[in-house]
Amino acid sequence: MSKHPSPKVRLSRISLALALALGAGAALAQSTTGSIFGQAPVAEGETVVARSASGISREVTVGADGRYTIGSLPLGSYTVSLMQGGKAVDSRNDVNLRVGSGTEVSFAAAASSAAATSLGSVTVSANALPPVDVSSVDSRTVITSAQLAKLPLARSAEAIALLAPGVVPGYSGFTGTTNSNSLVSIGGSSVTENAYYLNGFNTTDPLSGFGGITLPYGAIDQQEILSGGYGAAYGRSDGGVISQSGKRGTNEWHFGAQVLWEPAFARGTSPNSYYVSGTNAGEIYRRYSQNNSWSETESAYVGGPLIKDKLFFFAAVEQQKQHSNSVTDVTTSYNNQYEYHNPKWYAKIDWNINDNNILELTGASSKTQYKGNFYNYDYSTGQTGSLNSQDTSTKNNATVAIAKYTSYITDDITLTAMYGKQKMTYYSETPGYDPSLTYILNPELQNPAITGGSSINNAQSALTISNPDHQATTRNLRIDLSWKVGDHTITGGIDNLDSHDKDDGETATAWQYGYGTASNPINDSPYVAAPETGAGGETGYYVNKYIYSTSASVRVKQRAEYLEDSWQVDDRWLVKVGIRNDQFTNYNPNGEAFLRLTKPQWAPRLGAAWDVHGDSSLKVYANAGRYYLAMPASVALRAAAGSTYTNEYYTYTGIDSNGYPTGLTQLASSTGGAVSANNEYGVAPDAKTVASSNIKSEYQDEYQLGFDQQINSDWVWGMKGQVRKLRNILDDICDTTTIADKAASLGYNIDTSSMNGCYLSNPGRSNTYRIPDANGGYDSVTVSAAEFGMPQAKRSYYALETYLEHPFDGTWTGKIDYLYSKSYGNTEGQVRSDIGQTDVSATVDWDFGKLMEYSNGLLSNDRKHQLKAYGSWQVAPEWMLSGNILIMSGTPKTCLGYYGADETNPVGYGSYYHYCAGEPSPPGSAGRQPWQHIISLSAEYRPMWANQKLAFNVMVYNVLNESKATADYVRYGTTASPNTNYGRVTYYSTPRYARFGITYDF
Repeated sequence: MSKHPSPKVRLSRISLALALALGAGAALAQSTTGSIFGQAPVAEGETVVARSASGISREVTVGADGRYTIGSLPLGSYTVSLMQGGKAVDSRNDVNLRVGSGTEVSFAAAASSAAATSLGSVTVSANALPPVDVSSVDSRTVITSAQLAKLPLARSAEAIALLAPGVVPGYSGFTGTTNSNSLVSIGGSSVTENAYYLNGFNTTDPLSGFGGITLPYGAIDQQEILSGGYGAAYGRSDGGVISQSGKRGTNEWHFGAQVLWEPAFARGTSPNSYYVSGTNAGEIYRRYSQNNSWSETESAYVGGPLIKDKLFFFAAVEQQKQHSNSVTDVTTSYNNQYEYHNPKWYAKIDWNINDNNILELTGASSKTQYKGNFYNYDYSTGQTGSLNSQDTSTKNNATVAIAKYTSYITDDITLTAMYGKQKMTYYSETPGYDPSLTYILNPELQNPAITGGSSINNAQSALTISNPDHQATTRNLRIDLSWKVGDHTITGGIDNLDSHDKDDGETATAWQYGYGTASNPINDSPYVAAPETGAGGETGYYVNKYIYSTSASVRVKQRAEYLEDSWQVDDRWLVKVGIRNDQFTNYNPNGEAFLRLTKPQWAPRLGAAWDVHGDSSLKVYANAGRYYLAMPASVALRAAAGSTYTNEYYTYTGIDSNGYPTGLTQLASSTGGAVSANNEYGVAPDAKTVASSNIKSEYQDEYQLGFDQQINSDWVWGMKGQVRKLRNILDDICDTTTIADKAASLGYNIDTSSMNGCYLSNPGRSNTYRIPDANGGYDSVTVSAAEFGMPQAKRSYYALETYLEHPFDGTWTGKIDYLYSKSYGNTEGQVRSDIGQTDVSATVDWDFGKLMEYSNGLLSNDRKHQLKAYGSWQVAPEWMLSGNILIMSGTPKTCLGYYGADETNPVGYGSYYHYCAGEPSPPGSAGRQPWQHIISLSAEYRPMWANQKLAFNVMVYNVLNESKATADYVRYGTTASPNTNYGRVTYYSTPRYARFGITYDF
């Protein structure tokens, strides 16, 4: 059998970089394909044929220079043959493509035709392929199904993404819209700034950007994580891209099944949470030691030919069931016994119409169902009692249907067209919900002189009631054309996305208890009098009636066009130049555009790769680009749909058995009743006035410089530096007083009651607002950042990464990666992790200038040090061992208090200023959360007596059972009236659990 040449004796690749670049250009656009390139001896009439296990066959002519490339190939296993005179004179088997990349298959001197009949094919193993891809200029990590089957990971797209450098866990309270998976931050950006793709279709949550629809774990063929530097084909993300490609049928029928079990006895628990400040310091807040959980997952798949070489089918199903209990905090004292049912399915049909045309149809679904019961719980004895009430049940479902057509018009021109639709439903109900009972917020702040020191509560467990008819749809149309012209591959296309959010709304009503300095006004603006002015408030205790309500059907339209040229300047230099134009339009419930960003928003992309030695052993690369981000549908709920968000304040002299205050005295306020810090009184604003007239989209600039080097046939290492600068942000500003004062200084006579509570703006810049005048027109009022008392918006991310990798050689593979980074500024992005705020682009930040004083510091997703290592070892033919290590420094801590040295409340936001005990308190100045050390191991046994089709495996996540604090309560209160919750842990990292599995593949 012939032997594949080693890197040292392989044919010269001085000119091969060109072929690889030309082949990879079209693959990037869809993120579902790969390419094959290489070099062969020049001979008359010579061609190369690539034939996949799913019947796809492409034949191209070898150029006069001996180069060839076959681009835009569906993922799969290929046989690549060198043809002379219509006969195969050499071939390579089992060539597996990697998404978005080029795979080199080169041929040595061709055998004679007489010898061709006896020529044996060569199996190309993974480590024999060149590990340095000189065609790429971006930062990407591709994890294959073979790796997923071995590595000890949680079964989610986010857990896979954590293998990539620069990807860190986001705030633990942020989870996906249609699943409970914790989200990730990529490159210092917030968790809502990532884009999710499934077989090339954008599945990102259209409501708020919290995650996206993903595949059943066993249906993932490859997952690609782009953490920076990606080309003009991608947009709507200034974080990263998580793209999954699903499996497809081949000419052989395969089926399999798997059962997984995570038992309760092998699961660890997090430490208990205690009060660390105030009068309750040292007392338990929440008991985790009695929490437990077990789950089981069943999955199956089948795939094969419906018509050999023509029509193929693949389907997979997965059902996860989780049963758990969780003891709530001491202020509510319940033991919540709940369960999740999370079914998923995926199906794909591939039709090879002929050698030049392919049609792919994809369907997928992901559903999350939750229900739970609250049982009375006695903290003093640790005993669970009778049923108290039922928790809110939810049924969230998402389905995706995608059609993709690929036409190889000529060897040099490829057209792809994709259209898909995603439908999401969000249903919730609270069995036995009693609307006559009002929820109690902060019962621990009830006056102890009345309660005797024990909180008084009721059986109401639902604070928020959502509209059960809530739905959302997304339509995505992409058309891409790739044309190879000489040394250039030019790719262009359109990328249109329409999202509709229908019947979205929720309501909340509660009695919220509070405590402050008796002689100080509760709010300065809007004004609320001091507690001592009402009966029972002499010691600083008060209560407010909290009301929140949103309801709307809204739409977001996103359009984009892009053009990119992959140009091989000479034998060693590749340059990629691209431009993208994004346009975004957000509509209010009446179908009126309140945010129209349709003027060209040019996003240039420039990248270069230098094949230093001309043999793909050392690549130096760099790139620079601009990335725009649209506002999701949920922005309209608070900004353009007339939401209600009010508080009405009282003092009280008693509390009844339901926890309701009695003996109420209403406190004086600026409205004479309920007040809203954001002026949200349920009145829908004029669409023309919602956003500043000169508003621009959020965008970020990024720069990268790095190298990858093949040390020898067994080892690759590299380094990369990355810089990200947020140039513009979109959030709301609520300082209407400053806007009105500026209007008055310009001589405008305006009715302040006609002004909106908040305005979508570009904080840190000058904004021009339309204010209704008395004649039915508008006055334009420009207010600078200095007039608002605000700094320039800032988010900077710096990272330096180095890695060492050993590709799989038939025995073992491993990779270790270290990244040093710093993320700092005065804005995290669209959401805010330190206070757990999910209101996209409507955060506390930027509402008033005083809230932004001393706001510059370390941001919530900052992880100074990250060390990641993973790999697997084939100990024996029947045994495989794998490991995954994640070591990270902790995130910064924050302390938020009242304003200034006198600890006042000038804009009515309470303990949300960047002061702590009267001292300036920039983010991160309160220290850091502890380091995390998560080591996970797995073992698999595939016995020979079952032909290695049967497997037994065990995985232990976090074998050290380390559960460290990941977040704590940041609101300090005042020195005279400290918040007893300040400093207590709100989230811990996931403790140890074990997973046992049985798998059968045929």
